[in-house]
Amino acid sequence: MKGREMLMMLKDRIDGGKKLSERVLHYKGEPGLIVLGLPRGGVVVAYEVAKALDVPLDIVVPRKVGAPFSPELAVAAVAEDGTVLYNEGLMKELGISVDDIDETVEKEKKEAMRRMDLYRGDRPLLDLKDKTVLLVDDGVATGYTMKAAIMSVRLRGAKKVIVAVSVIPSDKLLTMQEISDAVHYVLMPEIFYSIGQFYEEFRQVTDEQVIEILDTAKKP
Repeated sequence: MKGREMLMMLKDRIDGGKKLSERVLHYKGEPGLIVLGLPRGGVVVAYEVAKALDVPLDIVVPRKVGAPFSPELAVAAVAEDGTVLYNEGLMKELGISVDDIDETVEKEKKEAMRRMDLYRGDRPLLDLKDKTVLLVDDGVATGYTMKAAIMSVRLRGAKKVIVAVSVIPSDKLLTMQEISDAVHYVLMPEIFYSIGQFYEEFRQVTDEQVIEILDTAKKP
């Protein structure tokens, strides 16, 4: 099965969201269920999931902190409340200190706040206390952005936190299972270089697209 999954491709994020919806359809009807997408790409996937489950859609905005020489390589992540999760093992391996990324951490804190204000506008945060939260993204790479999202929603009082992603590398599944209540996915490749390699079309999602999706989702 894993060998077959390695050869599978998702057409785009919408396709990823529709296929992911099939994996989590058994949650439909669960009281207090909320879907939170991770901007920007994860919001496209999350919209399809929320639509299939007929539940509210909102966002959680953790930010990845990249290595100085490779911004795509996450050495830390910033949660919505400003809490920083450091990937200490990777930082030690790469010879990176906290001081080396301090400037980037501060920049990502500001970016998280900017995106929250931009995407949400004057809409209040959804109350997550005692709710079941489905955290949705287009994929997991290092896992640190998702870890920050999990921490953020737990701090907001979520009763149960479920991770739902279109793509997750096999060596990250156990980690996600250990820090969440359940993990659901479409593809779990053993050979993994980037999330985008499993999508035929993986264009960058714009801020405007995220706002449009959230506006569409809130309409009755």
